[in-house]
Amino acid sequence: MTHLDRAIKVRSSPGFTLIELMIVVAIIGILAVLAIAGFTAFQAKSKQAEAKVNLGAIGSMALSYRADNNTYITDFTGLGWSPVGNTRYGYYYNTSLFSGTPSITPSGGCVIPATNGAASISDSTFIAIALGDIDKDADCDEWRYNENRDLQNAANDAAAQ
Repeated sequence: MTHLDRAIKVRSSPGFTLIELMIVVAIIGILAVLAIAGFTAFQAKSKQAEAKVNLGAIGSMALSYRADNNTYITDFTGLGWSPVGNTRYGYYYNTSLFSGTPSITPSGGCVIPATNGAASISDSTFIAIALGDIDKDADCDEWRYNENRDLQNAANDAAAQ
């Protein structure tokens, strides 16, 4: 058996080359990056469900109060609503400076705007606001709910995902 025969025999043995393995690892890495990005966005959107549910509950309490008293209550604490457990959002209700009692202090520099929408509040209207930082970055997530049952996402923290 010559030297050339041994070289051919070694190359024809079954198995994978290093290049083939590197290509497979690169493909798996690309798929993992795509899956993680999709999962992170889905996770942020699911955290927003807390704000939607709690604002709906606040709105229902305010509408019930109006049905009984022909006016919306102006005091957040008199509304009779409080969050259950730890929350990701601070909740504010119907004051000119949006200075309701938050269930948490929003992080990431989230600040309730002092005048945005405050001019339209009266005894025949209300606005409830949820403000939080759902992904611990510099952006805030802000949801607004009013007497018309209009839910708006004023600042979407999940969109930056």
